[in-house]
Amino acid sequence: MKEEELVALVNRIRLFKSEQQTIEIKEALKGCPNKLFDTLSSFSNQDDGGVIVFGISESSGYEITGVYNAEALEKDVTEQCSQIEPPVRPLFTVALIDGKTVVSAEIPGIPFSKRPAYYKGKGLLKGSYIRVGEADIQMSPYEVYSYDAFHRGLHDDRRPVRDAALSLLDKNLLDSYVSRIRNTRNNLANLAYDEVLKLLGIVKDGYPSLAAVMAFSHYPQSYFPQFSVTAVVISGDKKGNENEIGMPRFQDSRRFTGNIKDMLDATVGYVLDNIRNAISFDENGNRVNKPEYPPVAIREAVLNALQHRDYSAYSEGKAIRIEIYSDRLEITNSGGLYGPLSIDKIGTIPPETRNPTLSDILEVLGVSENRGSGIPAIRNSFRAMGLEEPVFKSERGEFKVIFFNALRKEKEADNILDFLKTPRSREELEAFTGLNRTSLYYRIIKPMIADGLIRMTMPEKPKSKRQCFVLV
Repeated sequence: MKEEELVALVNRIRLFKSEQQTIEIKEALKGCPNKLFDTLSSFSNQDDGGVIVFGISESSGYEITGVYNAEALEKDVTEQCSQIEPPVRPLFTVALIDGKTVVSAEIPGIPFSKRPAYYKGKGLLKGSYIRVGEADIQMSPYEVYSYDAFHRGLHDDRRPVRDAALSLLDKNLLDSYVSRIRNTRNNLANLAYDEVLKLLGIVKDGYPSLAAVMAFSHYPQSYFPQFSVTAVVISGDKKGNENEIGMPRFQDSRRFTGNIKDMLDATVGYVLDNIRNAISFDENGNRVNKPEYPPVAIREAVLNALQHRDYSAYSEGKAIRIEIYSDRLEITNSGGLYGPLSIDKIGTIPPETRNPTLSDILEVLGVSENRGSGIPAIRNSFRAMGLEEPVFKSERGEFKVIFFNALRKEKEADNILDFLKTPRSREELEAFTGLNRTSLYYRIIKPMIADGLIRMTMPEKPKSKRQCFVLV
């Protein structure tokens, strides 16, 4: 970065008095901190990398303390960077602020194919870190395994289930699957039944594969009890508030088992039965029920969780979780985004497939299109109903989708309008709403300006860094 950019960054740090996902501060008045390895690893393992700023004291209220010797500091940081595998190549910038020297070290994110970056002194398993907010957190064994499995092309849906037997699968469903395969894939049409099962990953090392068990078994939970779906209806908009509103903790709680199709149908039916419906009448006077969430989105989200969840040994104790709140619906499954795909690209580019064998089975059976169309379908259905854009999160080995209903939208709008009784900057609005700049603009600023609810304080300079927004 340029010197003036470092000055601006330091000013923002002092204004908000906090570190961030991509910013770490170090005092360094007495020399270079001895152990930067955790931060070097965590910044390297995220797409945006990060910046370490030396010469600011967090313990002294983010006062600029300066560094002891900029040249020596750069040398020491570079030495520590060389102890990361693969080695980190920092980019340094020096600036004089309030008569004191401040140094920044930009740490680039490494390509996904080379992750995780780790401190060689601790080894791969204990020396790999990720950034969570302001903290550097040691990767779990599962997170390290996820990188390794992707790099080596390991797919856990193909692993053999040695406690199972082919005779225990649903023969009618399996025969129907093989028949469809032979009718649509000419190169398999004349092969023996057993050969087809082997080539398609239904049988592995003489045993049914995990994909086969999940798709064709009458009761996969006999082998994997937590490869199921739990669903709860929660009183209010958060857990644990039952005493505040005089309601039981859960209005209802269920667990759904069976093969993927069984769980999909039962779960979707349960959600539709436990969300609110708006009642209207058509032109013929017939009653019409309109669910608060699009049914197509509910089905796609549940199917995505079942089809793309992590089925490795690390996740055998984790069920898919459905939580129905008064203002939202949350669906969480084990396994974050697979491969190099990032949240901001989800639904816009073809994704890598975590469970290719299972996905192929579900496509042939007509359960899933398997074309990467699920996320766009969810988004389009919400736009058609005029609802807030769904939120997708991938954190610490879990993927979560959150649907918000109209109640949430009204509540959020009221809170924001109250906040904007005083002029607020984009940064203040980002901190208040928890949204990034793009989401803030399209979800909040643009529609509220269009509706005449808020205005810019500098309409002649809409992109000014000093732009603020205030209630009309």
